[in-house]
Amino acid sequence: MPSKNMIRKGKRRQTVKHEYRIARDAARAAGLEPGIDPESVAVPEGYLAPIPERVVPQLDEEELESEDGVRSFAADSAAEGMRLDAYLAKAIPEISRSRVQLLAENGQISVDGEKAKSSLKLKGGEQISIEGEPRPLPLKAFAEDIPLEIVHEDKDLAVINKPAGMMVHAGAGATEEARNHGTLVNALLGHFGRMSEVGGAERPGIVHRLDKMTSGLIIVAKNDLAHRRLSEMFAAHDLEKVYVTLVQGWIRKDKFTIHMPVARDLVHRTRMTTLRKDGREAVSHVQVLERIEGRFGRFTLAEVKIETGRTHQIRVHMQSISHPVVGDTLYGAAGALKDKATDETIPLERNFLHAWRLVFRHPMTGKKLELEAQLPPELAEIADLVNS
Repeated sequence: MPSKNMIRKGKRRQTVKHEYRIARDAARAAGLEPGIDPESVAVPEGYLAPIPERVVPQLDEEELESEDGVRSFAADSAAEGMRLDAYLAKAIPEISRSRVQLLAENGQISVDGEKAKSSLKLKGGEQISIEGEPRPLPLKAFAEDIPLEIVHEDKDLAVINKPAGMMVHAGAGATEEARNHGTLVNALLGHFGRMSEVGGAERPGIVHRLDKMTSGLIIVAKNDLAHRRLSEMFAAHDLEKVYVTLVQGWIRKDKFTIHMPVARDLVHRTRMTTLRKDGREAVSHVQVLERIEGRFGRFTLAEVKIETGRTHQIRVHMQSISHPVVGDTLYGAAGALKDKATDETIPLERNFLHAWRLVFRHPMTGKKLELEAQLPPELAEIADLVNS
């Protein structure tokens, strides 16, 4: 026999605690003191308080970037009490709940390092890793007639000087039509017709990446064998990749190494951080080229040679030593140059980061290739301005 104190069927999700929260929030909104006695909350007879819809922040493209085929991110606090499959279906709108269940069945989803079932109840804050492509693959990439600066080309590979603003491959737009145009992949197919297929139908030829707003040299593979050998070289750090950057302030040391792990920031999830102990190893060698002082303040022009290729590696490493890359507002840099004497302000359209030099052995012939791409005009103009 039911207890007389049992909440009636249909109202069992309406609790004093819930009404207390409603009254508390209303009091706070009215500017009253937050201390409210839950016993004083008056609930009209027959009133059923609405249950607020669970809002789950969606993951963006940068949060879903792959690191060696694995995408890792932290579950939002809104995931508390939710099943794993329900949370991921809300956090990644392009992925269906049934696809999450399939990935989990195949052992491709881990939570805090352990293979997870789709029915797992989350607490919020767990580290979730998805092996392979979480979304259904987009339609096969297609060719577009887009101008490219080809620095080197042979029958096995090409090296492109990618402009800032060009995505390497299809992103996470609302539709396939919106996200699969104007990429480096589209341009490659337009120029070369066929590329390697090791990276999948949506990323033909792509061996490594550059951020959308980073310009400079990127290697692409024309056939599968060259692609696999290049991938092995990247994994073994058997290439020399050198960037040039302009950072805020004067760096004191002329030459040094930043050896700090890089991981997704659990609070600002579009960013990376060096503060998590479970981050992946990242090594950047910094060489100061010039310390600059002009009407816009102090800056340092530097070369950075990276041993590893973590997401945002140089950007987060420079921010970690309090010298963010000029124009990189995501990591705390100003979005404009400002002359303190005249208040003249010049907006910065991009980060001052350019992959200017590549040195590697050709994966098929063994011949040493040393390739360079000078600063693009917009960065050369910024360099001139800060020197004025």
